[in-house]
Amino acid sequence: MPKTIKVDFLARVEGEGALTIEFDGETAKHVELRIFEPPRFFEAFLQGRAAAEAPDITARICGICPVAYQMSACGAVEDALDMTLPDELRTLRRLLYCGEWIESHALHMFMLHAPDFLGYQDSLAMAKDHPELVKAGLAIKKTGNAIVNVVGGREVHPINVRIGGFYRLPERSRLRAVLPDIEAALDSMDAKLDALARLPFPDFERDYEFVGLRHERDYPFCEGRIVSNRGLDIAVRDYDAHFEEQHLPHSTALHSRIRGRGAYFTGPLARFNLNADRLGARARDASARIGFSAPCTNPFKSLLARGIEVIQVLDEARRIISGYRDDGPAHLEPEWRAATGYGCSEAPRGILYHRYRIDDAGNIESAQIVPPTSQNQSTIEDDLREIAPRLAGMPHADATWLAEQSIRNYDPCISCSTHFLKLKIVGESSTDTPRNRASGTNSEPNGSSES
Repeated sequence: MPKTIKVDFLARVEGEGALTIEFDGETAKHVELRIFEPPRFFEAFLQGRAAAEAPDITARICGICPVAYQMSACGAVEDALDMTLPDELRTLRRLLYCGEWIESHALHMFMLHAPDFLGYQDSLAMAKDHPELVKAGLAIKKTGNAIVNVVGGREVHPINVRIGGFYRLPERSRLRAVLPDIEAALDSMDAKLDALARLPFPDFERDYEFVGLRHERDYPFCEGRIVSNRGLDIAVRDYDAHFEEQHLPHSTALHSRIRGRGAYFTGPLARFNLNADRLGARARDASARIGFSAPCTNPFKSLLARGIEVIQVLDEARRIISGYRDDGPAHLEPEWRAATGYGCSEAPRGILYHRYRIDDAGNIESAQIVPPTSQNQSTIEDDLREIAPRLAGMPHADATWLAEQSIRNYDPCISCSTHFLKLKIVGESSTDTPRNRASGTNSEPNGSSES
């Protein structure tokens, strides 16, 4: 008999989306991860604005990962201006990114995804039986918030980041005051990782193309080349030559694909698989202790990759703060010129690409932003098709639960993904509906305006 799994509102994800799977026997005939939040057109908002405003404007795209947007925006503008930051400022940006990964990963692991594995509707219900997990998650997240607050100027939508560095350097004493919390969070995450490793992970593996940044020596944040486990190895500025975006009628966000190859997987599991040899000793030891090694192709174990990354960035934050001095310049002054710049950083959920074309007065002529959730959409739907035979044989409630859990493997930031759908309006008399005007290309056609 025909069977349909329908989830009108996905829970425990950022933003609003829905899911429909239509079955023909045990085969998924039709799969839709529907993203129905309205597009927010941040690229259009940026046109005509000063490039110096890009970090602050793009940070408003997301309240969970604003640092990622600031870092990719800074990277793209600074690339256009051929700016290279001194090591002290580069390191301070890494510290800010550490804070964001800590708070985002802790929120996802302990509050949003762990309930799936333990059979609870939400973290409040889980807290009755597993208070230690919820308390640990909140404490670890609080530590990430503290780092972002001191370095970024406030916990949400930081205000201290600017092109060329920071508006002011954080005081050394304020950073060192966070060290005891970092030490406690590091020990706590190390201990709780063992409990997370014992969760009942579904037996599910696929042959993914994992995509992420790779740096010559560091675990990746803001720099490096875009690589994959299938031989992709390109400079960030070559992103558009290798990746394309497609509009599908059921989504207000574009689906990204590798040209001629198809869907790919970005995020913590991809980073771990591509950069396990860049982990520090503390994270390597933790990974070995729980038997988690690369390559791992089970998306449900992205939870463990996040745990390893929290240990990695807490350890790095501790090292950076211990050696930090606040007696250098806070920024370099940009020298504006007409150019195009490209930036890519590793948001908690995967690579985040920015491209800006700037005029000689330092104003943005065009912008392109590709968030990680849009890049993972096709892969999420492919996962659901692959797991469909298992879902077809389960009671409806259990099948719905597993389908939602499969989506939450990617910690999708849905509202992040909706801002870059483009409307192409050809002529003033066009009577197209907004849906019909949606274009799956980021080209800038002659004779049309975009909004």
